[in-house]
This record gives sequence, structure tokens and C-alpha cells, in this order.
Amino acid sequence: MNPFYHRIYRVVRHIPKGRVATYGIVARLAGRPGAARTVGWALSALPEDNDVPWWRVINAAGRISFSGHDHSAVLQRALLLREGVRFAPGGAVNLSTFGWPSEAYDSAVASHKRAAATRRSRRLKGLRT
Repeated sequence: MNPFYHRIYRVVRHIPKGRVATYGIVARLAGRPGAARTVGWALSALPEDNDVPWWRVINAAGRISFSGHDHSAVLQRALLLREGVRFAPGGAVNLSTFGWPSEAYDSAVASHKRAAATRRSRRLKGLRT
């Protein structure tokens, strides 16, 4: 088996009950920033009888990546709800509340807010000229 997959599984095993991590954060913690898709492939390659809590990994938008009609999406949502993870009405998980490790999402939220403020500032500057 791919040695990187083993590192991914090790990281995912460390995600505490009631918390989630994004594919990108798992990739970064496993030593390969930018390899989020590989994390998805590794989790989809898990055998049936495993101890990796795959359901605790979601996408960067805080959503389950399976389509809503997929049995895996229903199962993943049920497992997360059972652990206490809450979904907003639109179906996303608040990463600043449930994200692990929390400091990874604090900085991601802050950088997202800075980028939005910069875009807004540029738009306003264009209106003033």
C-alpha cells in the first residue's frame, strides 16, 4: 500500500470524536500540502473492516463531499450528528467551531476574511475614482 496513505490514515485516526478536518488539512498534516484529492482517494480505498474514522473528513466548504443521494453521504452525516457535530441549515459544518485542529481553521477563517476585505476595498476604491 502507498506509504502516504498510511500517513493519511494516521492523521485521520487522531481527529477527535465530534470534530472534523478538511481534506486539505489532513494532507498538510500528513506531509503533503496541496494533496487534498489524494486524501479523498486514500479514504475511498479503505477496506470495509478498518478503524479509520473517515466520516470526520469533509471538504473546505465544511460540506460532505458525496452527493446527497449517495448512501455514503447519508451515513457520514448520521455518524457526525451522532458525535455531536452540527450542520447549518444549508448543510455546512462551522469549521471554526468543529474544525480540528482548531488553530488551522482560525487562520483559514482569518485569511478568508482578509481576502474578502481586500476585494471589498478594491471595489470601493474603483467607485471613488
